[in-house]
Amino acid sequence: MDFGLVLQTDPPAWSVVDRMRKAERLGFTHGWTFDSCVLWQEPFVIHSQILSATERMVVGPMVTNPSTRDWTVTASTFATLNDMFGNRTVCGIGRGDSAVRVTGGRPNTLARLEEAMHVIKELAEGREVDLGGTPVRMPWIRDGSLPVWMGAYGPKALELVGRKADGFILQLADPVLTRWMVDHVREAARDAGRDPDSITVCVAAPAYVSDDLGHARDQCRWFGGMVGNHVADIVARYGDSAQAVPAALTDYVKGRHGYDYSHHGRAGNPSTDFVPDEIVDRFCLLGPWEAHVAKLHELADAGVDQFAIYAMHDSVDATIETYGDAVISAMK
Repeated sequence: MDFGLVLQTDPPAWSVVDRMRKAERLGFTHGWTFDSCVLWQEPFVIHSQILSATERMVVGPMVTNPSTRDWTVTASTFATLNDMFGNRTVCGIGRGDSAVRVTGGRPNTLARLEEAMHVIKELAEGREVDLGGTPVRMPWIRDGSLPVWMGAYGPKALELVGRKADGFILQLADPVLTRWMVDHVREAARDAGRDPDSITVCVAAPAYVSDDLGHARDQCRWFGGMVGNHVADIVARYGDSAQAVPAALTDYVKGRHGYDYSHHGRAGNPSTDFVPDEIVDRFCLLGPWEAHVAKLHELADAGVDQFAIYAMHDSVDATIETYGDAVISAMK
């Protein structure tokens, strides 16, 4: 199993670079950041510095979206980074959450997301696309490579991952739900004539190493609120029937009453008081490091290729160090 580190691009930007450099030394293979241009600093500027400061680390957004950047700009940005540092980027992309909602927008349709993934990948790898009747190609790209990994939860989104994406980003670490979703992605891939095993599966969730479960839960409860934004969209579309989506995913959002994005992704987020301890325990990795290893083995058995740590709590550096010193080596 590979390991990634997910950071918000809070100032100072150099602290993000320093932590990614340290993470690579400790065995992390991927460095991810949020991409929400109002709430945090511009990630791709910081990605260039991470790539310069590391030797092998692969970087990308978790996740970008089709709305806040022109698709040609997104493709050119990735291709430029790859030309400068080798093919060491991955495009994590989804329908859009905080990046579009804080400016009054709405998540994109799956049809628009599918089109964006196609255009970005084709252009970034040097191939021609049709943009509204105009053929477009970036002639300076040589040997470009850009894996596109899509974030998804609902049935139709999972089907799109299986048909079109190079990877699947799942933002929760519940082994049962993970297996259900990975199975859906693989079934869709088989139906599309693709090799199901060719799709990389990345689970991203907070990890907090501590014997004090109460404190760990309080530091990571924000994550249940963040996931709840997407789950609420699914419930609005499909209802809360377990025939479409497992009740284990949808039941807990019944107590959700709005969401304040000014606290998005922050420990102590007051909009997440509806998230019960059970959901925090299921969606996150908490407890002593041995408990993390045990759950990671369950996730690996469910088909997970990479675990990416959301490091947004009061023990970021200690968690990174414990993973490097104990967890990563145990998983190898």
